[in-house]
Amino acid sequence: MGGMTEDRVGDTGAGTGRRGDDSGGKAPGFARRFLSLAGGYWHGRSRVTVWALTVALVVLTVGQVSVPVLINLWSERLFDALEQRSMDRFLTMIGLVGLIILYNIVIVVLHLRVKRRLQMGWRDWLTRKLLEDWLRRGRHHQIAYMPGEHDNPDGRIAEDIRITAEMAIDLGHSLTYCALLLISFTNILWMLSGTLSVTLLGMELAVPGHLLFVALLYAAVGTTIAMLIGQPLVNAVNRRQGYEADFRFALARIRENGQTIALLHGESAERGHLSGLFGGVVRGWNGQTRALSHMMVFSASYSVLSTAFPVLVAAPRYIAGTITLGVLMQTAQAFQQTVGALSWPIDNLPRVAEWRASVERVLNLHDALVRLDRNVCDVPDAHIQLVRSDEHDRLTFRGVAIDEPNGTAVVHPFDLEVRPGDRVLIGGDATATIRLFRAVAGVWPWGRGLITLPAHTRVFFMPERPYLPHASLRAVLAYPGTASSVGDDKAAGALVSVGLPDLVGRLDSIDHWDEVLSVPERQRLGFARLLIRRPDWIFLEDATDSLDPPVEEELLSLMERELPHATLLTIGHHAGLAAHHGRKLVLERTNGAVTLREEVPPIRPVEESAA
Repeated sequence: MGGMTEDRVGDTGAGTGRRGDDSGGKAPGFARRFLSLAGGYWHGRSRVTVWALTVALVVLTVGQVSVPVLINLWSERLFDALEQRSMDRFLTMIGLVGLIILYNIVIVVLHLRVKRRLQMGWRDWLTRKLLEDWLRRGRHHQIAYMPGEHDNPDGRIAEDIRITAEMAIDLGHSLTYCALLLISFTNILWMLSGTLSVTLLGMELAVPGHLLFVALLYAAVGTTIAMLIGQPLVNAVNRRQGYEADFRFALARIRENGQTIALLHGESAERGHLSGLFGGVVRGWNGQTRALSHMMVFSASYSVLSTAFPVLVAAPRYIAGTITLGVLMQTAQAFQQTVGALSWPIDNLPRVAEWRASVERVLNLHDALVRLDRNVCDVPDAHIQLVRSDEHDRLTFRGVAIDEPNGTAVVHPFDLEVRPGDRVLIGGDATATIRLFRAVAGVWPWGRGLITLPAHTRVFFMPERPYLPHASLRAVLAYPGTASSVGDDKAAGALVSVGLPDLVGRLDSIDHWDEVLSVPERQRLGFARLLIRRPDWIFLEDATDSLDPPVEEELLSLMERELPHATLLTIGHHAGLAAHHGRKLVLERTNGAVTLREEVPPIRPVEESAA
């Protein structure tokens, strides 16, 4: 149970007195949930800069739209010059296209820089927000016990937030571009269409802008067909991302536990497990391939037809001599641009599906964290409350009952006091003892009752396997403080005292210490960390179980000498621990639940006491 270190435990843990989405009303829609989470980027402390970048992006998008409009006007004049075989006008068109190219380069480069700055800024803000919510008061630990679709939070924060921010701006830009393009070329196409005379029931009707109506109908039919064909793609993308996330998480777990797997020769079992997970990745890929194939059959036909269709529609007027070649080409381009703008859903459906799947994964994680906090605020008596008090100098438990997250009782209600300087050994049911320590640390909220700790005291939790970050050895000793807080003399003294003198020369070496050091060495390092932090209250969780009895005795005696006034609570089952503790608590399981009782310690022989 690594990862719990010394800290001030003044924050109350979150509980889940109710299960599932308990909003009490209809769940908000996707857009509302997304804006509620991510929209704060435009209202934060950097909102002036963010809005300036947003406005600049819109202005540059308008500049991008002006390029095809200029090309459309340039095409008309170019083909008219060709039709008239005018070399002077042809050379002028060459000069003008050079200016358009230069203008386009400036717009495209500026747009790219502004867009990417906005994307990274949004991703940075959203990542910080989720990390703050996730890595707060043990939420990253608690959320693993909650039901719901929020597994693999690391993948959601690292990958899905990236997709959420980058694709949202990409899709928003392309949609804005298409909308502006539609507005621009709708007007051009309307003017170029002229008036078409249609005889209906003997009456001659004038239909202005007929090519615009043809383009609208053409795009509407294509979009409808694409939406129907593409709907399975949304589900396929979502399933594939889930499979990919499970596979990434399993790989990360193997990397984190590589030493243990190697010692157990568990490579074959891990290969089988990974093979099964990658089979899911393959199924997700094949499902997405089938959905994409159906989509591509339509899009391949639609893209070719979109190139030829406008020329075919406008050609009769050119053949009839009512328009020039330049107007024909301008009309065909305007038709293509209008249909292209209206075809945004067809062109972007796969990307929208991928983006929405990632957003849903981010939202599910955020919603789970919100539920965790909301249940604590709404039902203050439905979880274990942990407070720091100036009125008491002891650790007290009042009506404390510990449950599993699903409501199953673990420990029956009990009252207890631990006075300053007490040295308490806790034994009995392993699950219950660990849950008890987690409750005191404020990271196990499930249950009820009140735990009070003295205010302004330093608390240190030493788990069975100390968490050793990938950092310098000095930073490992200082964790979660800064490396600069531990001087050479203090670090060297602590390492020598716990029997690790060979590490003194590696204080500033960066390494994977959890792999470099053996388990007994890691437990010794935990005692070195204890000597450096010198806390008032110490909680040891099987922190000596891998040590030889003489080494265990040496370290416990060292702790008594160096920290004679510290209060000690120890989870352990070694016979040698009893001599270093004056009280013993036993968590005894009967009829499915655990009760706490205190054993009277045996009276030591006179000779032992004198010794």
